Parts: sequence; C-alpha cells; structure tokens
Amino acid sequence: MSTPQVVAVMGVAGTGKTTVGPLLAARLGVPYAEGDDFHPSANIAKMSAGIPLGDADRWPWLDAIGIWAHDREGLGGVVSCSALKRSYRDRLRAAAPGLVFVHLTGDRALVEDRMSHRQGHFMPTALLDSQFATLQPLGPDEAGVEVDVAGSPEEITERAVGALATLSRPAR
Repeated sequence: MSTPQVVAVMGVAGTGKTTVGPLLAARLGVPYAEGDDFHPSANIAKMSAGIPLGDADRWPWLDAIGIWAHDREGLGGVVSCSALKRSYRDRLRAAAPGLVFVHLTGDRALVEDRMSHRQGHFMPTALLDSQFATLQPLGPDEAGVEVDVAGSPEEITERAVGALATLSRPAR
C-alpha cells in the first residue's frame, strides 16, 4: 500500500485553489493548509496595494510551505500555493521531494470573471496579467497534473482526484 500524497494545488489567482484545495483534501482524507496563510504580512500589504511580489518576497513564503509539506510526508496533505515558476516548485520540492502538483488551468476570461466576484480577498484583478505572464506550466519531468477549472468546484475536484490517480507512485 502506498502512503498518502502531499499535494500542492497551484495556478494563477482566481483559478480556485482555495475552493478546490479543501474539497480535494476532504476527498483524499488529509488535512488542508491555505497557502495564503503562510505569507508574511508585508506580502499581503503589497498584493493588497496591487504591487506584484518579487522573488525575494516569495522565498520565505515558499520555504514555510515547503516545511509544512515536508512535515506531512508519509501522512498526506493538500496545500494551496500559486507556484507559478519552475524555480518556485523546485524550491518546494527541495524541502519536500515527494510533493505532487495539481495545476488548475483555465481561460483568462473565466478566471477574471471569477476573481471579480470574490469578496474579501486581497488579490485584485489588476494583478492577473502579471500572474499569467509569470506562469510557467508544469514541465514533463515534474510530478503533477493539469486540471481545467471549467465547471463547479465539485466537478473540478473530481477531475483532480481522477488525474492524481493516474500518476504512478512508488509504494513506501
């Protein structure tokens, strides 16, 4: 029998990481961690002001998520994290080598529409272009799957569960 996976739900803002992440964790029977909760307050202040984060801003955030993912190895867990660049995912995998990514993908218009209807979130739609410009999709050598965000959160979660089941994992 294999051990539960540690999964990072990734993608640009507005793809539903915070909605799908807890649903996916519930389906997998593992804890969920909200990636935004790992941001230092300075990062949230920048993003709230419409200022994109630089790599120097992201390193402590990614390191904190990496520590959480490492601590969940063998136990399973789901964490949301934009993980837009390969270098960010590499940093996460350096801390948690078994980390698997679910990349939520979608049409820009759909994502912008969803973002415009969110309430109480610090990320403005003005930063969406910078998110798409920064995005580096999963490479063929990266453990992960792409999941389209069209449809309901439950449909997206079902596609994610099915896609994760297709990944080959060694038993521990």
